[in-house]
Amino acid sequence: MGINMQQSALAEIARDQKSKAFSEAEIVTERTLMPDLPDTSTHALILSGIRRCGKSTLLRQFVRRHFKDVFYLNFEDVKLYGFDIKDFVLLDRVIDETGLKVLFFDEIQIIDGWELYIRQKLDQKFQVIITGSNASLLSAELGTKLTGRHITKELFPFSYAEYLDFKDDEANGESLSAYLTEGGFPDFLKQKLPEILDFLIEDILNRDIIVRYGLKDGGAIKKLCSYLLANNGTLIVPSKLTSAVGVKSTTTILNYFSYFENSYLIAMVPKFDWSAKAQMLSAKKMYVIDPGLVQAGSTSFNRNVGHLLESVVFWHLRRKTKEIYYFNENNKECDFIVRFKDKTMQIVQVCWELTYENTEREVNGLLDAMRYFKTENGIIVSSNSTDTVQTDLGLISVIPAYQFLLT
Repeated sequence: MGINMQQSALAEIARDQKSKAFSEAEIVTERTLMPDLPDTSTHALILSGIRRCGKSTLLRQFVRRHFKDVFYLNFEDVKLYGFDIKDFVLLDRVIDETGLKVLFFDEIQIIDGWELYIRQKLDQKFQVIITGSNASLLSAELGTKLTGRHITKELFPFSYAEYLDFKDDEANGESLSAYLTEGGFPDFLKQKLPEILDFLIEDILNRDIIVRYGLKDGGAIKKLCSYLLANNGTLIVPSKLTSAVGVKSTTTILNYFSYFENSYLIAMVPKFDWSAKAQMLSAKKMYVIDPGLVQAGSTSFNRNVGHLLESVVFWHLRRKTKEIYYFNENNKECDFIVRFKDKTMQIVQVCWELTYENTEREVNGLLDAMRYFKTENGIIVSSNSTDTVQTDLGLISVIPAYQFLLT
């Protein structure tokens, strides 16, 4: 854009954006994150999450509840192409002209140096609200640049509980199966057009990965994406992917994984080990953020409902904490170890259906993890089974997923 843009033109863009953004009819679903959003004037409120999961909608609802009026600007508008740090001077004049003291910025993180500008606005006693679709908004480096003056929250696609609220449905096996097929992206649930999810995947790959990181080989990223969507819930070994994706080094694959994670498309779960180095070097389990995206983007014709359920359980846990591991010792496996401040909070095994053939394996994996972490309670999440099993180590609760996902 450059500094040559006229102040009047920027003001007109802002007015037009705000008129469109705040005139849209909102989804009536109350997001579970809403009560956790603080109304603070001393810290910037930053909401990050994958594209199209409802961040802007949530914050518009938040704004309507707490403020009479705000200044709004979305930096991804094509009319702002080329906007850089020098143009913040022009933006200041536009803001001053409105007399507004609450600022709502969408995707400001695409502008180099934005952190310094936000710090300046906080110093000037402005209240600042930001949304962004990149996990860099959570980085320790950001905390340094904003001198700790920010509160960050993450938003995800609809959880199962929010899905039920949106659909006005009840928790049961039928609605669970529907959620495992449709997922939780609001736009898709409203319109039911498969192209919405197809376009979302393309948008994430192009804008949040290829363009953001200046990648020349977009084909490799798209091949890797197809592989990940088809292998949701499985162990990923980077060294085995170089030839399949068409890149020369494992380091490149690892970089690509970090880009996918930063875009919130996937999460990588390490094997638990008391050694941080061993955790880092272990093969990771990979979970795609939403079952709808798995259905839309996978070229696999086999719908692995067990992996879909495992993935949904992971993201249910991930909404509460980041410290999640899988357990694998002496060929005994357990899906999720949930820890908080060096304490094991939950041990969870996921199995779509407990049968004569698999019950012993699933229970023994859970018991081994309970023994390893000296925990007296374990959970098996299944599609529809309910049971409690008292063992020498403690209590195992078998819970239907449609109940567990509401906890």
